[in-house]
Amino acid sequence: MKNERAMYAISYGLFVLTARQGERDNGCIINTAVQVTAQPNRVTIAVNKGNLTHDMIQETGKFNLSVLSEEADFQLFKRFGFQSGRDSDKFAGTEDQVRRGENGLLYLTRGTNAWLSCRVVSHLDLGSHTLFLADVEDGDLLNDQASATYAYYQGHIKPGDFTHATGDKKRWVCRICGYVYEGDELPADYICPWCKHPASDFEQVK
Repeated sequence: MKNERAMYAISYGLFVLTARQGERDNGCIINTAVQVTAQPNRVTIAVNKGNLTHDMIQETGKFNLSVLSEEADFQLFKRFGFQSGRDSDKFAGTEDQVRRGENGLLYLTRGTNAWLSCRVVSHLDLGSHTLFLADVEDGDLLNDQASATYAYYQGHIKPGDFTHATGDKKRWVCRICGYVYEGDELPADYICPWCKHPASDFEQVK
């Protein structure tokens, strides 16, 4: 491919994908939810297999989607996108920002404009991700705020204060989430610890 950044021109919505297994709630940020049919009302989501939320959906067959709005702040992205539910409770301290749907799963009420409750009807192994096809069983609009796109996140939500390298170490910044790697060289197989994107999505700070 001549320039991989051409992929960034594709417009995406942004969502918090939530699941529950036993007494444990979890969620993660995705940009891969698409309505595929109206009758029946169905959506697809593609979820990285490294995410705990992926495993919970695979086991339970249920998930909720919270549609992020332009009112979402960077702290929301840090909570659901830059830490793992395997070693942290992503919903700790969010009691006034969430509600539980009739399916028993949480959805977000702050920084979002709508939610959907879905039940998986089939799935497809895509290598690094699993594609889930699901029936939409419930949902509602929360407000009339504009939905946040991937481009809006890049231009208005993600911090952009990584200006120049300091000290002896070189610095590379992830173009997706803003994480900064410091070292003599960026390993070719490096994976961003925040957003899980590869070394090709880093650029050296001048």
